[in-house]
Amino acid sequence: MIRPLNVYEAAMERLRVVFDYFDYVYVSFSGGKDSGVLLNLCIEYVRRHAPDRKIGVFHMDYEAQYSQTTEYVDRVLASDRDILEVYRCCVPFKVVSCTSMHQSYWRPWEEDKRDIWVRERPSGCLAAEDFDFFSDELWDYDFQMLFAPWLRRRKKCKRICCLVGIRTQESYNRWRAIHSDKNYKRLGNFKWTHRIDNDIYNAYPLYDWKASDVWAANGKFGWDYNRLYDLFWQAGVPVARQRVASPFISEGMASLKIYRAIDPDTWGKMVSRVNGVNFACIYGNTSAMGRKSVKCPPGFSWKEYMYFLLDTLPEDMRANYLDKLKVSKRFWREKGGCLGEAVIGKLREAGVEFTVGEHTAYRTDKRPVRMEYLDDIDIAEFREIPTYRRMCICILRNDHVCKYMGFALTKREKERKDEVMRKYKKMKDGSI
Repeated sequence: MIRPLNVYEAAMERLRVVFDYFDYVYVSFSGGKDSGVLLNLCIEYVRRHAPDRKIGVFHMDYEAQYSQTTEYVDRVLASDRDILEVYRCCVPFKVVSCTSMHQSYWRPWEEDKRDIWVRERPSGCLAAEDFDFFSDELWDYDFQMLFAPWLRRRKKCKRICCLVGIRTQESYNRWRAIHSDKNYKRLGNFKWTHRIDNDIYNAYPLYDWKASDVWAANGKFGWDYNRLYDLFWQAGVPVARQRVASPFISEGMASLKIYRAIDPDTWGKMVSRVNGVNFACIYGNTSAMGRKSVKCPPGFSWKEYMYFLLDTLPEDMRANYLDKLKVSKRFWREKGGCLGEAVIGKLREAGVEFTVGEHTAYRTDKRPVRMEYLDDIDIAEFREIPTYRRMCICILRNDHVCKYMGFALTKREKERKDEVMRKYKKMKDGSI
């Protein structure tokens, strides 16, 4: 009887596939526990099985982060230099910010803000002028996408792969990214790979690991790790909420106050660096910013409350939300959102008027439901239904892209993304 591989053995086998097929391999290293373990696995694999190979390490340095994370990144990038090729990027791309109603994004390492940088730019890093594709319109995720063809041209290789340390245990979206067949092309039958473009892939060798596996590996092999996690544990932060990512995104609001206790020196600089940080620290886990139980004020409908909230915003932010509301209304009226039979049954029981279509362009067993916006609906799946309550929550959370509603790209955002892709194609074809 053949013994099944444990997660460590399975990961090493996946690395064998990657290093055998691709000319160049690099790790997307954030300074977190997952990417740290992935990089250590790659170092171990190369030392044992491919001593003639080099590993790229791609680190997007966001300037404002825990000092323990910076110290860990510094240690990692300074070690194993005989096999590591470091690309530490300190670039002023746009980064989503949910701390302020006035500012939908911020830029790390923005030159005209140098006097209030959280820390100095590290030596040996890559800046905006090192990337011929960089423009002020790039978001961090655009930069990450365009980095791969830039690196492929720099290394003069054909097939290139970025290793990413995501695990399906962390969220349903990550599980779906691995197991869904929608919009993904893979390397052979390996579901843990995604083709980004011709001969450019992402791979996720740790997709089936659990958090306990990560810490078991660190303990068993004596690998270095971000000591911030020790402080998180001592502070009573649950494992699921121990984040080292950008502190200003929606997912980081509830734990932003931990910065003040764990890293007060960095916290003092962050307050003046990004608009609304202190307010988000105080109220980020309360109903004031759309968390926990959000109630409609007495005498208001949710629709009336939404317009009241909009009137408190700067004109450009107000226009942004109204534009998204307009698009959302048209979507639900003309195309319809995909809902399961159980949710459709609850809508019928609630007396909601709607029509159900038989077919949808999406790969799903759910059916398209066309309906008008409701004020609110008292069902567990209320987040799936178009209501003014959902819009109020987005506004309270400073969720400028309406991620809470699962919002798609607006026409303006799609045009910007298409422009990025045209630049990408030119780079791929060697015309720039």
